[in-house]
Amino acid sequence: MSNPNKARGTAWESAVRDYLNEELGLYHPRGWRNGETVTPFIRPADPMNVRRAAQEGARDVGDVHAVPFVLECKDVQAPAVPAWLRQAHVEAKHAGYPYGVVVHKTRGKGARAGRVHFGVRTWTRLRLALGLTARQMAESYDFTPSLRSLNTGRWYLTTDVEAFGRLLADVRAKDYGA
Repeated sequence: MSNPNKARGTAWESAVRDYLNEELGLYHPRGWRNGETVTPFIRPADPMNVRRAAQEGARDVGDVHAVPFVLECKDVQAPAVPAWLRQAHVEAKHAGYPYGVVVHKTRGKGARAGRVHFGVRTWTRLRLALGLTARQMAESYDFTPSLRSLNTGRWYLTTDVEAFGRLLADVRAKDYGA
C-alpha cells in the first residue's frame, strides 16, 4: 500500500509542473495533437521544460525544476513557510540554481491558485536582476508581504502560481532569450 501523503505530494508537484509548462507554451495540452497521443512536451529535450526532479536523498535538489528556479512543493494544511524557504534555498544550491521558492497548495483549488513564497533576499535578488523597483515588482507580479515578528529571517513575499508563471517567463526572456 502506498503512502497517501507521498501520493498527494507527488500529485501536487505534477499539477504545478503541468500548469507551468502549459502556461509557458512548452506542453501540448493533455498530450494530444491532431487526435493522437504524443509526448506532452513540444520539444522533449528542451532544458527550459519544467520538470519534476529525481529524489537525491541527503543532497535533495528540490521537487520541481523551472530554470532558474527550484520549487519546493508542499501540500499540507499547516504552513511552515520560513522553514520551507530555508529548505528550498539549500536544495537550489544543491541543484546549482540561483533561486529557491516554495509552492504551497491552496485547499480546494487547482495549481493556478497555489501560493508561491519567496524569501526576502531571493525576491530582492530577482527584482534587481529584472531592473525593477520594489513597487514595480510587487505590482507586476501581485506580491504581498508577510512580516512575521521582528525577526526579518521569518519575512517572506507571496504571489500565486499564475503570477509566478508570468514572472518565470519574464526572467527567462531577460536571462535566456526564451
